[in-house]
Amino acid sequence: MTASDVAAQQGRPWSRRRLRSTNERLLLDRLRALGAASRAQLARETGLSKPTVSSALASLEAAGLVHEVGTHAPERGRTAVLYAPDPAAGYALGVDIGRGWLRIAVVDLDGTVVARADVRNRARTSAAMADLVVGTARQVIGNSGVDPAEVVHGVVGTPGVYDEKQRRVRYAMHLPGWGRAGLFDRMREELCVPLEVHNDANLAALGEYTYGVGAGSRLFAYILIGTGLGMGVVNEGRLFTGAHGLAGEIGFLPWPGQRKPERLEDAVSGVAVVEAARRFGMSGQLTAKAVFDAARQGNPAAVRAVELEGERIAHTVAAAAAVLDPDLVVLGGGVGHSVDLLLGPVGEHLRTLTPLRPRIAPSRLGEDAVLLGAVATALGTARDVVFERRTGEG
Repeated sequence: MTASDVAAQQGRPWSRRRLRSTNERLLLDRLRALGAASRAQLARETGLSKPTVSSALASLEAAGLVHEVGTHAPERGRTAVLYAPDPAAGYALGVDIGRGWLRIAVVDLDGTVVARADVRNRARTSAAMADLVVGTARQVIGNSGVDPAEVVHGVVGTPGVYDEKQRRVRYAMHLPGWGRAGLFDRMREELCVPLEVHNDANLAALGEYTYGVGAGSRLFAYILIGTGLGMGVVNEGRLFTGAHGLAGEIGFLPWPGQRKPERLEDAVSGVAVVEAARRFGMSGQLTAKAVFDAARQGNPAAVRAVELEGERIAHTVAAAAAVLDPDLVVLGGGVGHSVDLLLGPVGEHLRTLTPLRPRIAPSRLGEDAVLLGAVATALGTARDVVFERRTGEG
């Protein structure tokens, strides 16, 4: 089949320029996978002729998309020039909006962080939170030394589910007023950066798949346990979000409360750990971290609270295992920091609940899971945008 046949099947008119663009993109993607390569190596890897590779590399270099990074001197033959993608050809923005913290990073096209800020989220209104995001993002971009116009795409992670039609976040129970329409439109306008908005647990799952313990997994579930409860599911490298973007909202599952029916989120969260510890006799200014720290010291009330949390997480894992059949379940979020205390109780109770026992592991990325998932997602689009801008294909 000729290049013109392929183009016709895809509904695009064939042209010599489009063929050149296809070859250039193929080489750029291959270089990104290899890190650096010579013309001869690229010809072998892609099946393109050496003259075609040379021509495409020259065009990519002229567009500022690749650059020379050194030479390779084989035992026999001539010294070869090595090429690699130019990471400074463009930049992406990652944002993690949590109830306690706001984390923002600017990365180059290699995914290297060039500037970052982690600030306490003390905003008490949705308008103040939007101001905090915009102000912090501007500060991070300024600290990076990058021309703001070179930040071509951004991804925001937030609790809840973003409704594209209504232009607002739904189900963000722990961020008061965050469901107001137009908040992200305002942020886009003030930052002059295209922003995608995704659920934080979904991005955490993508981050863990790309950079963490989920790499290579066929299907895994990331359970985010913090102020609330959420789950992201990655199947064959792709995020599974369901028909309406609500897949993984396991916090809404019913849970038999002591006095009235509750949601699973009310039973499995940092708040639930604190409430259980108080019930068992702990007092004072408590946080989930303080309870886990006390459990490590052998405090009986704290130990009981942690064991109860482990039992409830086991129910969560059992539900995920029955519906999804994952080969791995990753525990992350604020409570995930104390997985060392939870793995024992979770495994013990899981054995009594179900014969389905996926491997359970702590998040390797910790607090950075959502941010790194945002970065990974933003990079995918940013690389496309930069290529189109610099080659005139946009």
